[in-house]
Amino acid sequence: MLKIAVIGGGSSYTPEIVEGFIERHHELPVKELWLVDIEAGKEKLEIVGNLAKRMVEKAGIDCTVHLTLNREEALIGASFVTTQFRVGLLDARIRDERIPLSHNMLGQETNGVGGFAKALRTIPVILDIAKDMERLCPEAFLINFTNPAGIITETVLRYSKIKAIGLCNVPVNMRKAVEKVLGSDDFLFHAIGLNHYVFGHSVYYKGKNVMPELLPKLMADSEFNPKNIEDIPYHNEQILNLGLMPCYYHKYFYMAEDMLQHAIEDYHTIGTRGEVVKQVEKELFEVYKKADLHEKPVELEKRGGSYYSEAACELINGIYNNKKTHMIVNVRNNQTLPFLPEDAVIETTCLITDAGPRPLSIETLPLQVQGELLHLKAYERLTIEAGITGDYGTALQALTVHLLTKKGAVLKTVLDEVLLQNKDYLPQFNA
Repeated sequence: MLKIAVIGGGSSYTPEIVEGFIERHHELPVKELWLVDIEAGKEKLEIVGNLAKRMVEKAGIDCTVHLTLNREEALIGASFVTTQFRVGLLDARIRDERIPLSHNMLGQETNGVGGFAKALRTIPVILDIAKDMERLCPEAFLINFTNPAGIITETVLRYSKIKAIGLCNVPVNMRKAVEKVLGSDDFLFHAIGLNHYVFGHSVYYKGKNVMPELLPKLMADSEFNPKNIEDIPYHNEQILNLGLMPCYYHKYFYMAEDMLQHAIEDYHTIGTRGEVVKQVEKELFEVYKKADLHEKPVELEKRGGSYYSEAACELINGIYNNKKTHMIVNVRNNQTLPFLPEDAVIETTCLITDAGPRPLSIETLPLQVQGELLHLKAYERLTIEAGITGDYGTALQALTVHLLTKKGAVLKTVLDEVLLQNKDYLPQFNA
């Protein structure tokens, strides 16, 4: 029996993954789908869970959807566990964004101070889940979609025995941009980097790497930009000289001042992205309540995170059926990038097998890219250490080395605000 548990089952993204399982049921026969949430998410779980049941019923597949607040019963005997939860809910995200913006720093869900705060809240919870999995479903794969995905996946792989794979829809959107410009889907897209800092390295098509010819065309096409990223163009000279395709999250680094100014304008007018999402989710769940709705609504596209089901369900399908397809996922580095620690997690193109992902080898990256990745990996590892130990000095060092934070006394002020605003979710710092 194929049993899948979704931690954070009350998420607005859940119809995406349900749709993905329905479409693949002929080869991925999910018998039990358990949607799990906490007491604070009970109402959303019931709303989205009932929609999931209607979707499965309409599809006519042999699958039972269970809704529960009891994580243990969902994990017992599970083959795959997916995580898509947000500790502190959207109100915590809004705080993550507003604190740095009030000090003239970028406030973003996965980058800078915002991503740091989210990681600190999430690390104790993901390790509790991993501990439960070691006891209740030790052979299961953990498919992590919870942000910051690279940090959370590395935490599980380094501090538990669970087989964890990180997942993000950013590389999916990058590949679709290549497909559109190339006019074909018959190519190998080789990407390499870190989560939300991944580069398209090569596009192998008809016997050669066509990235040099594609890159100027890709830079002229911004259609794959998601709802949560400002449509600010790159400096073409910089990207063409680099010779690699950036992901859209590179804009926070390569176009930092422009992105900051847009974020500050929104902060003072329409609110942060978290506040916008909160309103979008409110409207979404009103749509989800409709008893005559039996499919994923088009309104979900406003939420961002498009192609989540394509990534999550195809990854599970690839492992379950040993498909040996290529996907871009977050995995242990080993020797893929020799300038990073072997136990670091990177995001790269892998061969998907029933034993898990196997990364493809890569040529040497440009020196500037190596420096950027080494710098960001130092931040990620310090954040993981702070999230586990609750050590104030380590937390301060993590923020100090991040490329998107201001230095000096203001940084300590920001850290103190983060710890104060999140004290209910940071037991490691309160011990």
